[in-house]
Amino acid sequence: MKHKIGFIGLGLIGGSIAKAIRQYYPDYEIVAFDKNKESLALATQESMIDVAATTIDNNFQNCNYIFLCAPVAYNTAYLKQLTEYLNDDCNYIFLCAPVEFNVKYLEYFKDNIGPDTILTDVGSVKTNIHEEVQNLGIGKYFIGGHPMAGSEKSGYSNSKAMLIENAYYILTPTPQVAEEKVQTYEKFVESLKALPVILDYQLHDQITGTISHLPHIIASSLVNFVKTHDTHDEMMKNLAAGGFKDITRIASSSPIMWQNICLKNKDNIVDILDKYIDSLEDFKEAIEREDDLDLYNRFESSRNYRNSMPSSSAGPIKKAFAVYCDIIDEAGGIAAIATILASNNISIKNIGIVHNREFEEGVLRIEFYDEDSSKRAVGLLQKFRYIVYER
Repeated sequence: MKHKIGFIGLGLIGGSIAKAIRQYYPDYEIVAFDKNKESLALATQESMIDVAATTIDNNFQNCNYIFLCAPVAYNTAYLKQLTEYLNDDCNYIFLCAPVEFNVKYLEYFKDNIGPDTILTDVGSVKTNIHEEVQNLGIGKYFIGGHPMAGSEKSGYSNSKAMLIENAYYILTPTPQVAEEKVQTYEKFVESLKALPVILDYQLHDQITGTISHLPHIIASSLVNFVKTHDTHDEMMKNLAAGGFKDITRIASSSPIMWQNICLKNKDNIVDILDKYIDSLEDFKEAIEREDDLDLYNRFESSRNYRNSMPSSSAGPIKKAFAVYCDIIDEAGGIAAIATILASNNISIKNIGIVHNREFEEGVLRIEFYDEDSSKRAVGLLQKFRYIVYER
């Protein structure tokens, strides 16, 4: 029997999942509703969807999968309309709103889930939704999900099939859910070329609090620190190119999303921040007492540990696919490199001269859309005798 997929909302996440399904399951029927008619028209034009629904109606009957990916302001109303069309053949329901709202949406499904349905979310905090699942008595249906992928941009026009490709996709099943359902969900995630990892939901929140939430807080506070202490002519801002901008790149993420994450993972984040502040105090004391051996050991330890980390882009903080190379300051230098890459069908996301190179090598920074393009660019530029630096 032909599978049928329903999407309520075709933004960045919904559009990317739809494109991935179309790529790996071209025979599936995809029905989509979105208030943005331009998104629906573009998705239809690209043959990503088969039916562009103008309302939530009987087009969504008999769906095997339903992805709820609309903006939070509309999701509640859409849920009420959608429950009328749920049936026993619906295998997956994906909650793709911010964490705070996914918890509220659970109650709509309490009395409308078929026995074989898997209810899941894509939020980056798991404790709240797992607790609500238990309160509602629907633990046997729920497997928490967290695709460690995203983008600083939004909307269907920025969606792409490879958004979750080769990204870790954390699964946090409840104790009551059948092992068969977990295995089925794992296979589905693998079929979209993501990398499923099963974790206890509390451990998930501790880990992501440390390797994702804390770095975002540090990046945000560091940028604000520079802003607050900048000179009247913004000299810090003008000189903060290259390395500083790279290490604080994630401070450009959505303020609403990170406000929500901080509040929903509050206990873990506060505990992690306390420990991190203690480590900063230790660092400060080592500097004050001019303990050269302690300082050396700290920097050496961090360098060795970082260098031992895998270089894949599958982690919670999206990797920038950038290379650096030396060029002579002459007319047409950048254009020559752009021509070499373009003639080999390699698209450039961003390119520019690095003016602050105090702690890094490479005059020109070139950023690409994916890892494959970055690797191909390195080989090409080296072939043309450019000196290339990778990080």
